[in-house]
Amino acid sequence: MPDNKELTRRLWEEIWPSGDVEGLAEIVPPDGINHEAPPGFPQGFEGVKQIMFWLRSAFSDQRYEIHQIIGDGDMVAVHLTHSGRHTGEFMGIPATGREFAYRHVHIHRFEDGKSVEHWSVRDDAAFMQQIGVAPTPAAAAMPSRQ
Repeated sequence: MPDNKELTRRLWEEIWPSGDVEGLAEIVPPDGINHEAPPGFPQGFEGVKQIMFWLRSAFSDQRYEIHQIIGDGDMVAVHLTHSGRHTGEFMGIPATGREFAYRHVHIHRFEDGKSVEHWSVRDDAAFMQQIGVAPTPAAAAMPSRQ
C-alpha cells in the first residue's frame, strides 16, 4: 500500500507543477470529491484535471513548496506555498505578469491509495494583492484625499 504522505508530496511537488495527467489519474479517482471545486467544474478526476489545466493556462513557472505534511490514518494535511507568475487570464482578470507566492493548506482523505476527498484553505487575499487587483492592507487603511 502506498504511503499517503508520499502520495500527497508527489501530487503537489511533481504532478501539479508538470501537468502530469497520468500521475494525477494514479492518485485521484473518477468519483473523488473536491469540496473546493470552483463553480461549474465537475467532481472526480475529470474536474481535478480541468482545474490543473485551468491554473496552468493562467500561471507560468508554478511551484508548490511544501513546508509540512502531517498524516493521521487516512487523512493527510499539507501546508505549502504556491508560487509562479500570472501570465494568462484568471477568473476574468487579464494577465498582469506579476509574480506571486501565497500559502495553502490542503487536506486529503485517502482510500486504497487514492485521494477520495479534498478540502483546502488558501490565502486568496494575499494572492490578489500580489497580482495587483486588490489593495494591500496599508493602502486600504490610508484615508482618501478629496
